[in-house]
Amino acid sequence: MRAVAIAAPGGPEALVAVERPSPEPGAGDVRLRLAYAGVNRPDLLQRAGLYAPPPGASDLPGLEGAGWIDALGPAVTGLRLGEAVCALLPGGGYAEQVVVPASHVLPVPAGLTLREAACLPEALFTVWFNVIDQGRLRGGERFLVHGGASGIGTTAIQLAAALGARVWATAGSPARARACEALGAERGIDRHAEDFAAVLQEEGGADVILDMVGGSYLERNLHALAEGGRLVQIAHLQGAKAECNLALVMRRRLTVTGSTLRPQPAATKTRIATALRRDIWPLIESGRIRPVIAAEYPLADAAAAHARLEAGGVVGKIVLRITEAGPEGSEF
Repeated sequence: MRAVAIAAPGGPEALVAVERPSPEPGAGDVRLRLAYAGVNRPDLLQRAGLYAPPPGASDLPGLEGAGWIDALGPAVTGLRLGEAVCALLPGGGYAEQVVVPASHVLPVPAGLTLREAACLPEALFTVWFNVIDQGRLRGGERFLVHGGASGIGTTAIQLAAALGARVWATAGSPARARACEALGAERGIDRHAEDFAAVLQEEGGADVILDMVGGSYLERNLHALAEGGRLVQIAHLQGAKAECNLALVMRRRLTVTGSTLRPQPAATKTRIATALRRDIWPLIESGRIRPVIAAEYPLADAAAAHARLEAGGVVGKIVLRITEAGPEGSEF
């Protein structure tokens, strides 16, 4: 099969085209023939040598994709050969074929193309696990997401708004702030021109904040929270270390938590997949949540896709086109 591998830790030029044997599914696994794969920041970190795959996972980048089931491992039920699906992947998405636990596979939502479906799993699993499970966001609460124009951000805005929360989002320009508002944010905050903590304080504070910046944002996030508010950390683009005023945390009963999705046990991801299919797939099929796609690149141009994402200014997701044609009678 065709694939793109990481030759050595480095910049986008470290991504190289290779030929690999087709992987074989084990017990409880399925093999997918991918049509599209999403490009995510963890892929950039893995390429740079900063985010190693968990034991047993493919060394190829790529944490989500959509395509067709082309092999079933032993003990797999409820799925059929040729079925169009999307999946959260343990790795290996930058390839024509990938093996994934069957319980991490979801049907392509009605009304979506494979291209759109490929951009759902990583963001939806991440947002559900962190905002709903960890952050316990509920309808009517105030929610702030940083990086609102990112793949995670555009998903978080739509999901939170669909569940009845009031949403604020920070972004890196006025245009990106307006894009957040078009997706359901009550207000997009230009981080270069406005103090998000002051904005949220005027509204009574955020009940939940989803942050991927870290660094100096920690103290500002604590001030932006409402009494009993929850800060959920999923990345630290500005730095992993910062000082924290524990007296403020104690006095206002604040919670600071966080997670990384990829190392979570398979059972946790299975539970999230079940919750997404039950609670979020109907919202997608009704049009209340849709993936935002900024650009598409062929697999051979994965390096250009990484360079584009690293350059910033992207609204939504970047997707790789893996396969030019699917099984007879299939649709993209």
